[in-house]
Amino acid sequence: MSMGSGDQSIKGIPTHGGRYVQYNVYGNLFEVPSKYVPPLRPIGRGAYGIVCAAVNSETQEEVAIKKIGNAFDNRIDAKRTLREIKLLRHMDHENVVAIKDIVRPPQWENFNDVYLVYELMDTDLHQIIRSNQPLTDDHCRVGIKFFPSYEIYWDVPTYFLYQILRGLKYVHSANVLHRDLKPSNLFLNANCDLKIGDFGLARTISETDLTEYVVTRWYRAPELLLNCSEYTAAIDIWSVGCILGEIMSRQPLFPGKDYVHQLRLITELIGSPDDSSLGFLGSDNARRYVRQLPQYPRQNFSSRFPNMSPGAIDLLEKMLIFDPHRRITDGALCHPYLAPLHDINEEPVCPRPFSFDFEQPSFTEENIKELIYRESVKFNPDPMY
Repeated sequence: MSMGSGDQSIKGIPTHGGRYVQYNVYGNLFEVPSKYVPPLRPIGRGAYGIVCAAVNSETQEEVAIKKIGNAFDNRIDAKRTLREIKLLRHMDHENVVAIKDIVRPPQWENFNDVYLVYELMDTDLHQIIRSNQPLTDDHCRVGIKFFPSYEIYWDVPTYFLYQILRGLKYVHSANVLHRDLKPSNLFLNANCDLKIGDFGLARTISETDLTEYVVTRWYRAPELLLNCSEYTAAIDIWSVGCILGEIMSRQPLFPGKDYVHQLRLITELIGSPDDSSLGFLGSDNARRYVRQLPQYPRQNFSSRFPNMSPGAIDLLEKMLIFDPHRRITDGALCHPYLAPLHDINEEPVCPRPFSFDFEQPSFTEENIKELIYRESVKFNPDPMY
């Protein structure tokens, strides 16, 4: 996991008999086991908390440690954290971020902050897109300037897209929808390996609970914007289409200000849906609403994306289809655009489906706290804690 670069290192103070070390990061306390040796480097911060890079002295691995402060103050946020932990412990795939540790708190009675330890990545796709690095088919066949010490033998957009879809195949085979795919949740290392992260909004394919916030609006599929009561893996594929278009154009495809504006931007590009494309909407009101929206013709994708190859455009068009039943899903990996990379024998599925049975509607913050504590003990069973 990565949130950016930082060259600032911070001195620590030993605590709990030297078993932990406490740092002051941006004015916030950051307390981790002493096996995570200095220098501790802050590499990012946001609404979720602070991320620091460190080295695990036991394995010599570089890791990213994310602090979620006051993790149990809000039940929804606490559930997200637990969900992310459970999902990442279940998954083992080259294109899914690996969770390495959950810091066991030194004292249960003072357990308020959660520290999640991930493999360290160098950057994320959002930062790459915003950089000046050329990413078009024409410019990237032999190497990329963003990582000057490496060469890659496929053009960068194709390689990124293939890895996203390869990771999604595994995630979906575990009966899980990610539901929040966006460039900042796709992490990269120096040789362009890509890993999907941030599973806090994931659900099983059989669940249709729309009560929680789902998918950053710009990457949200039409069926979610229209409150469709059922949705499928096609919602993630729509997000991938938005991401592919953004890689190619270096700007978000559909930067809607609200959901009405979002729908307008979508229909301005892919055209207004006809009646035969609205069968997925179970609500007559939703169908009436779509019919009364301003009508737009479909844009020519070759004109809108002049730097994309015909194969890439064909796949993008199949991903950005209004009707989820007609949208490409499992077939995306087999599309001719990805033929140089596609090898079904190198695209594993999850051996067993994931279950969200650990989540109970009656769960309180204390229940979730207990479950996260148990997860930390699984990683750190040593009684010295």
